[in-house]
Amino acid sequence: MSEPADLAEAVEHALRAPSVHNTQPWLWRIAPGVVELHADWTRHLPATDPDRRDVLLSCGAALHHLQVSLAARGMAAHVDRIPDPENLGHLATVVIQPGAGDAHDASLFSSIDRRRTDRRQMSHRAVPSSHLKALQEEASRVGVVLVPVTGPALRERLAAAMAQAADTQAGTPGYPSELQLWTHRHTGGHDGISIDSLPPPPVGLINPSLLRDVPSGRLRQPSHLAGHGAADDAAEFLVVATHDDQPLDRLRAVEATSAVLLAATQLGLATTPLSQAVEVDVTRQQLRHQVLRIPEQPQLIIRVGWPATGAAELLLTPRRDLRSVLLPSP
Repeated sequence: MSEPADLAEAVEHALRAPSVHNTQPWLWRIAPGVVELHADWTRHLPATDPDRRDVLLSCGAALHHLQVSLAARGMAAHVDRIPDPENLGHLATVVIQPGAGDAHDASLFSSIDRRRTDRRQMSHRAVPSSHLKALQEEASRVGVVLVPVTGPALRERLAAAMAQAADTQAGTPGYPSELQLWTHRHTGGHDGISIDSLPPPPVGLINPSLLRDVPSGRLRQPSHLAGHGAADDAAEFLVVATHDDQPLDRLRAVEATSAVLLAATQLGLATTPLSQAVEVDVTRQQLRHQVLRIPEQPQLIIRVGWPATGAAELLLTPRRDLRSVLLPSP
């Protein structure tokens, strides 16, 4: 079961992982019983992501998707993260071992093809506290903290921090052109975000939107139901945080994020990973010390809620072909 052809099938499912602006900044090497994950630095966005944080965050999600896919195939795997300190582009080596795959990871497999990034208005129905607790437990399985942003005062501080990040990036040379380039890809392309996948802002928002301000696309917002008041929804915001902020921590943070996204999909929830607030160093520190007031390091924000009533099913976002992301065998 660990022949290169079997491993290639597992990697193909790993390619469904989310990445910033769907840049898919990963490369893979497959050999008998071994899969290597490498960063594709040619897909780094220097204006958006000056310290290459987003590249590691994106690749961490792909690494977890791979582990889930291997487990679903009955393969046990040992993961060596950042195996070469002299080559930080080599993010992980996954070695197949005797024995069955992790049953919990395997249980998440069916969510890989069903998960979508939903940027639309969500439902006014509250997410049960039991669901939020279950998502926190998913993160804790890999030693990562998931901090709910609850209460009006905390949400207001989060909105202010995210607005500051947006203003900072808007004034960064090259950022507007990067955003335009990656959020207006042609339909039928293999990366980036098509305008068919981007909705306009909901009409009638009272509170500031916490989503990245991107050029409006052609994806319809769900119809606003009578009797529900303002367009603000009941989506929750969860901050993924780690005890340190080294490359290994960033990788593990989004392995946990992947687990949370897949578990939320199992529960029927819609999700939106949000990276803008952590791409700006000042805002990231503000998020830690002034918004959340926690000792851990914020790595990513996840928006989660019920899909709005009548929301159309989202299309699959495109992915590069496996052949275009494979490195030659040594």
